[in-house]
Amino acid sequence: MAAVLKFLIRILVRSRIGLYFLDQFSSGLMNRSRQVTYSGVTMNFATPNALCDWRASTFASKEPETLEWIDNIPEGAVLWDIGSNIGLYSVYAAKKRKCRVYSFEPSVFNLELLARNIFLNDLTGQICILPFALSDRLGCSEMRMTTTQWGGALSTFGKDFGWDGKTIERVFQFETIGLSMDDAMLRLAIPQPDFIKMDVDGLEHFILKGGPRVLAEIKSILIEVNDHFVEQAEGVKNTLTEANLVFKEKKHSEIIANSTEGLQNSYNQIWIRT
Repeated sequence: MAAVLKFLIRILVRSRIGLYFLDQFSSGLMNRSRQVTYSGVTMNFATPNALCDWRASTFASKEPETLEWIDNIPEGAVLWDIGSNIGLYSVYAAKKRKCRVYSFEPSVFNLELLARNIFLNDLTGQICILPFALSDRLGCSEMRMTTTQWGGALSTFGKDFGWDGKTIERVFQFETIGLSMDDAMLRLAIPQPDFIKMDVDGLEHFILKGGPRVLAEIKSILIEVNDHFVEQAEGVKNTLTEANLVFKEKKHSEIIANSTEGLQNSYNQIWIRT
C-alpha cells in the first residue's frame, strides 16, 4: 500500500491539477478531528493520521492512572507537561482542573498538532507551548527521532538510546537547543510548577538531574519509568528521594500490560510531598 501511494504521489506532483489535488487532500486530513468526552469534559483532537486517531480513541484507556492523577490536582495549579506529544493530557488538565499548563514538546512533527489541539479546545490563554528539549544542561545537541509521523514518540535528545536503554533506530534528526528544568524556569521566566507530568521515553533521569530547584518545590510528579532500564529507574529514584519526595505508587493500563514489545515493564510512577 505504501509503495502504491508513493507511486501515485510521484505521478500527481507532475501536474498543476495533481498538485492541487494533493493540497486539498492534505488540508482535508489536517481538518479531521475526533470528539472525546471523559469525566464530564468534552474535547476535540485533530486526527490527520491513524496514530493520532488511536491516541484520541484510547484517551480513557491508555493511561487511566494519568487521568486519575490529573483529577486530583487542585484547580488553578501550575502543571508542567514534559513530553506533551500532541497535548491530550495538557488539554484535559486545562479543561478539567483549570490548570495553567506549560507543554514541553521538541518534536517538529508534533508541535503543529499540539497547537491545533490547544486551539480546537479554546485553550490558547491557558496552555503555553515550549518547543524545547529538556536535558540536564543548557546547550545544542541532536534530536534523534524514530518516526516522522504526526503523534509519533520514542525519540531522544542528546543521547543515542531510547525508552529501554537500547540504541534507537533513528530515521530523522536535527540539532536544537536543550535546557534544564531550572534553566527553563529562570531563563524563560515561567512559573514554578506545582505538578509535573513527565514522559520522555528514557531520558527522565537526566532531566531530573537538571532540576533540583524546581523539584524542591513541587507537590507531586507523575513520571514514566521502565523497571528493566536500571540506570533510568535508579536515577529517578535517587533524584526524587533527594528532593524529599515520597514514592506513592506505580500503575499502568491493560493496554500496556498486554504489550508484546517490552512496554509492559513501563509504569507511571507517582511521587508526592508529604
